[in-house]
Amino acid sequence: MNPLQKTLKINALFSSLSGLLIVALHQQIATVFGTSNTTVFWSVGLILIYFALTIWYEIKAQRKLAIIWIIIQDYTWVLASVILILFNPFKITFIGNFIIGAIALIVLFMGINQMIALQRK
Repeated sequence: MNPLQKTLKINALFSSLSGLLIVALHQQIATVFGTSNTTVFWSVGLILIYFALTIWYEIKAQRKLAIIWIIIQDYTWVLASVILILFNPFKITFIGNFIIGAIALIVLFMGINQMIALQRK
């Protein structure tokens, strides 16, 4: 397995696990975030599962344009997370914002590593 495949696999595992946990625990997560709206959480969970499936495919295919699109989506996630934390338009709890920030850092790290691995391929 080459370095690009390894970085994609980490992203696929993280996204798969996150998506499944969010779908399974959407009510508890909503409570931690200080909201009764659970729809957004299971929706994000399903989107993450779909995103993970596309990454699993690209681990084998390794199409440059598709991998760039994965990296762009990772960076978009980070940017959206920063905006959510800075402006807090949904009145998310401190713990919720902390979780968003921690996940954004993990996603940023994955995006950077994928970009480096793609450049070296």
